[in-house]
Amino acid sequence: MPPRPAVLTKRTLDKDLDKITHAEDAAKHVLRRLVPPGLGLIFVGLAMLFAGVYVFDRPGAMLVIAAAALAGYMAMNIGANDVTNNVGAAVGARAMTMGQALVIAAIFEVLGATIAGGEVVKTISTNIVDAVQVPPALLGWIMMAALMAAALWINLATWMNAPVSTTHAIVGAVIGAGISAVGPEPVNWRVMLEITSSWITSPLIGGLIAAGLLYLVKTLIIYRDDKIAAAQRWVPVLVAVMAGGFMAYMVLQLSPMGRFQPLTVLLIGIGIGLVSWLAARPLVLAQAQDLENRNSSLRVLFKLPLIGSAALLSFAHGANDVSNAVGPLSAIVHSVGIGGDAIGHPPLWVMLIGAFGISVGLLLFGPRLIRLVGEEITKLNPMRAYCVALSTAFTVIVASWLGLPVSTTHIAVGAVFGVGFFREWYTRHSKARIAYIRRKAESWDIDEPEEPNIHETRRRYLVRRSHFMTIIAAWIVTVPVSAALAAMIYWVMFALFV
Repeated sequence: MPPRPAVLTKRTLDKDLDKITHAEDAAKHVLRRLVPPGLGLIFVGLAMLFAGVYVFDRPGAMLVIAAAALAGYMAMNIGANDVTNNVGAAVGARAMTMGQALVIAAIFEVLGATIAGGEVVKTISTNIVDAVQVPPALLGWIMMAALMAAALWINLATWMNAPVSTTHAIVGAVIGAGISAVGPEPVNWRVMLEITSSWITSPLIGGLIAAGLLYLVKTLIIYRDDKIAAAQRWVPVLVAVMAGGFMAYMVLQLSPMGRFQPLTVLLIGIGIGLVSWLAARPLVLAQAQDLENRNSSLRVLFKLPLIGSAALLSFAHGANDVSNAVGPLSAIVHSVGIGGDAIGHPPLWVMLIGAFGISVGLLLFGPRLIRLVGEEITKLNPMRAYCVALSTAFTVIVASWLGLPVSTTHIAVGAVFGVGFFREWYTRHSKARIAYIRRKAESWDIDEPEEPNIHETRRRYLVRRSHFMTIIAAWIVTVPVSAALAAMIYWVMFALFV
C-alpha cells in the first residue's frame, strides 16, 4: 500500500511560521547588539580621515593617523565608562530620562573639551614623561603604547561593569611605557606625586563638599515646618552659587593669564550669581504653586538645579578628561613637528577628536554603568543627587584650572559615598531631625519615643559596603595593570616597527 502524502495542516503551518518569526527576532537581537560597535568603528575611521586631511603630506603622517585612531578609540571608552559620573546621579534620582541625560552630557562634553581642555592636555602630554629628555621618535611610540593599553583596560572594565578611573589608566600607561622605553629617569616624579596626592584628596574633598551641601539642604529646607517656603528661599540661592562659580571658572579659563585680578573674577562670579538668582526666583515661585508641604514636593523644585548641575559636570568632565585621550596624541603630533606649538596649545582638530569621541562613546555605550553609580551605591533623590553633581563639578573645575588630571570617577563616586555615609551619621545623630519628628508627632497627637527609630538606625546601612570595597579595589589595580600592559605593548611595537 503506497504511503499517504503528507498533509500540511493549519497547526503545522503555524508552528513553521512561529519558528521563522523566532529566527527573525533572534537575528534582529544579534544585529542590534552589533550596531554600537559598528558605529564606533565608523567613528574611528572618520578620526583617521580627519587627521589625514591635516597631516597626509607631512613626515610621520602614518604614525599620527594611527595615533588618531587610538585616540578616538580611547575617547569612546572614556565616554562609555565615565558618563556615570556626569548623569548617573540625575538619572538615579529620576530627574531626567536616560535619553535626555545622554543628549545633555554629549553637548556639554564637547563644549568643555574644546573650550577649556587645553591646560590638562599639557600635563598629560609633556609633564609626566619629560619630552625634552626623550627622543621625539621614541616619545611617539611611548604615547602610542600608552593609548592602546589604557583604552584596552577601560574597555575591559566597562564590559565588567566597573567604573574605573580613566585618568589613572592613561597616567599609569604613560609611566609604564616610558619606563620600559627609557628607564625611570625621564619620569617627572614630582608631578607624579602631585597627581597621586590629588587622586587621594579629590574624592575626600568631593565627599566632604557633597556632605556639607546635603547638611545645608536638610537643615535649611527638609527639616523645616514649612518646606515649600524654605525651598522658595534657598533653591534660587543654590542656583546662583552654581552659576556664579561656573562663570568665574570660565573667565579664568578663557582670558589670557593675568588679565583679570582675583578680586575682579570674584566680582564677576558674584554678579552672574545675582542675575541667576533674580532669574531663578520667579521660576521656583511658579513651580511651588499648589505643592503640598511634603518631601516629595521638593523633588519638583530641585529638578531645575539638578539638570543644571549635571550639565555643568559634563562640561567639567569634558575639560578635564579629554586630556586622557588627546594628551598622548598631542605629544605625538608635536614629536613629528606638526601643529606648531602643540605642547602649549594642542591643535583644534586634536581636541575635536577627543571631544566628539567622548560624546560618541557615551551615546553608544554609556547607559551600561549609569545604574551602578546612580542607584546601587546609595539611594538618591533630586536633593542628594544635586549635592553630588555640584560638589563633583566644582572639584573637577578647580582641578582643571590648576592643570591637575584628577579622576572624575573618584570625585563623583566619592561624592556619592559622602552623601551615603553622611545620611547614616545624620539619621543616627541629628538633633534637628529628632526635633522635627517630635514636632510632627505632637501635631499629629501620637506617641513618639525619645529617640525616633533608634533601634532601626543602629543596624541600618545606607551605603552598600560591597560596592565600596569593589570600587576601591578597582581603583587600586588600575595604575599597575595599565602600566604593565603599556610596557608589554611598547616592547611588541618596538620589536615589530622600530
